[in-house]
Amino acid sequence: MKKSLTRILFFGLFILFLSNVLFYFLQPGMIFFPIAELKATPKNWGLVYEDVSLTTSDNIMVNGWYLPATKSKQVVLFFHGNGGNMSHRGESLKIFNSLGLNVFIIDYRGYGKSEGSMSEQGFYLDAFTAWQYLVNKRGFKPQDIIIFGRSLGGAVATQLATVVDQKALIVESTFSSVKDMASMLRPVISNIVYLRYKFNTKKVINQVNSPLLLMHSKQDEIVPYELGEKVFKAANSPKYFFELKGKHNDGFMQDRAEYKKALKWFIEN
Repeated sequence: MKKSLTRILFFGLFILFLSNVLFYFLQPGMIFFPIAELKATPKNWGLVYEDVSLTTSDNIMVNGWYLPATKSKQVVLFFHGNGGNMSHRGESLKIFNSLGLNVFIIDYRGYGKSEGSMSEQGFYLDAFTAWQYLVNKRGFKPQDIIIFGRSLGGAVATQLATVVDQKALIVESTFSSVKDMASMLRPVISNIVYLRYKFNTKKVINQVNSPLLLMHSKQDEIVPYELGEKVFKAANSPKYFFELKGKHNDGFMQDRAEYKKALKWFIEN
């Protein structure tokens, strides 16, 4: 009897081990959905831009676009979500540019023309390199940089905001952590396997002292609204919440006028 129980326990542990090994290698494909080809450039959207290549401290080339705005001293540092590349963010770039703001967007390593392989710490390093470019090469003062992140980019933007100075942080349709996402979507699996990525926005956002605007939709079918609320509750004041309408990828376009109005009010005030 004792030997049988030992065998069952050993077999169970062996299956758990194999599951963790398998899941470890599957996780990148479950979280990151990069596209290499740039389907358009800002020129296709009627916007002036400069193509920028940066080199990170670990020697990875990161590609970005800088979109100037006439007479503006402020710049939006834009971090996109986990799918596609920056060429899929045309509507957002047009919105921020139409508000009279300079915009700088990058593709993380492994996305678009950027080199390297996707990794959480690598994304954070890409973000820091982009911020350094704005300060050291473009001459922006930290207090004139608005850090913006959508979805996974919200986690990247928040982490950056904990280690640099900025005018404000805008986080849209983001999650509190990979653990929280996994617990809601795959509760059993999330408790028995090792999660390779953290992206724990809820844990670090209390280290951000600049004004925060958090935006989320109750109709978000990918990132539950409750996870956005967790981030907001964990944040320091001053903080403001704007409720989007619509689904995860197009909520900001459902009521474009109100969305722009909220952004304009927050940035100006």
